[in-house]
Amino acid sequence: MSTKDFVEKDYYKVLGVPKDATEAEIKKAYRKLAREFHPDANKGDASAEERFKEISEANDILGDAKKRKEYDEARALFGNGGFRPGPGGGGGSFNFDLGDLFGGQQQGAGQAGGFGGGLGDVFGGLFNRGAGPGAGTRTQPRRGQDIESEVTLSFTEAVDGATVPLRMSSQAPCKACSGTGDKNGTPRVCPTCVGTGQVSRGSGGGFSLTDPCADCKGRGLIAETPCDVCKGSGRARSSRTMQVRIPAGVSNGQRIRLRGKGAPGERGGPAGDLYVVVHVDSHPVFGRKDDNLTVTVPVTFAEAALGADVRVPTLNGPSVTLKLPPGTPNGRTMRARGKGAVRKDGTRGDLLVTVEVAVPTELSDKAREALEMYREATESEDPRSALFESAKGA
Repeated sequence: MSTKDFVEKDYYKVLGVPKDATEAEIKKAYRKLAREFHPDANKGDASAEERFKEISEANDILGDAKKRKEYDEARALFGNGGFRPGPGGGGGSFNFDLGDLFGGQQQGAGQAGGFGGGLGDVFGGLFNRGAGPGAGTRTQPRRGQDIESEVTLSFTEAVDGATVPLRMSSQAPCKACSGTGDKNGTPRVCPTCVGTGQVSRGSGGGFSLTDPCADCKGRGLIAETPCDVCKGSGRARSSRTMQVRIPAGVSNGQRIRLRGKGAPGERGGPAGDLYVVVHVDSHPVFGRKDDNLTVTVPVTFAEAALGADVRVPTLNGPSVTLKLPPGTPNGRTMRARGKGAVRKDGTRGDLLVTVEVAVPTELSDKAREALEMYREATESEDPRSALFESAKGA
């Protein structure tokens, strides 16, 4: 990313969100636009592909808290792409060292992937005060873009883990020309930037701004015979299928990061990361609450009133028997330890069993007679008496 692009591009506008948008709002806007303009959904549409690139670039910046902070600070400092001098006015009167302002952030941002090495790299060559010829014009390795994909798992796969195939599309070195951009594989060094991919222009006050070379578009090379596939850019869209292991215990909506599995880098730069958003289908019997599984088990009135041993199913395992104590109320939850979802440390959560007293819709003559006898035996008991007493006293 060039200094000019970094300062002038309005990534908030690209995603259609306000500058104070929350992380969730940014993520929601990105996913909606990514689905709409994804190349797989717009075959042969160059404008949609270009729009998808812009959306991905904006999400790479605004979707990362550290990158977003650096971006906002740079925009505030430079205004609409131009440096804003201090109260002293004029071209370049400063009472502080801009090198100190950005240089101290270089190491930490570079370790995080940042913008190809943090603000120190983004603004490297931007302020060339007293620098010798060629200083600040080295072409730096460029980190590949991050890629986001989605996968849908069954309930059981999410609990036990699964290996799934993912088909991904990203920019990669063109295979037809081996990334040279030249049909014959023999590009020449750009005479304008002398292979650096950057040109400097004065801005007054002893400072210079560094921009991508317009002649070679920042590559440092010019194709004498442009490749028919990549049109001389050296980059082409590449599709690949990757087997991705989804860990056991993943939850619905979880975002998994796979380092170095994103788009390939340029000029020896590292690959980006792959982010996989997991969607989990529901199960007809079991539910989930954090690391615990849940199940509702119907019991008869006699079992709840008199107590019983009740057999309960587990997910992909043998059933367990729970002992209901006499007088178990409807809705009571019991626990079968170690029969839940897999935790990060390899242990399992519990199975939470909720008792539901089943009321029969049809009765045999014998069952009806027994219930009539039970009603007569308990007619002096009123389970609602306490309810009415409480209502009067309130």
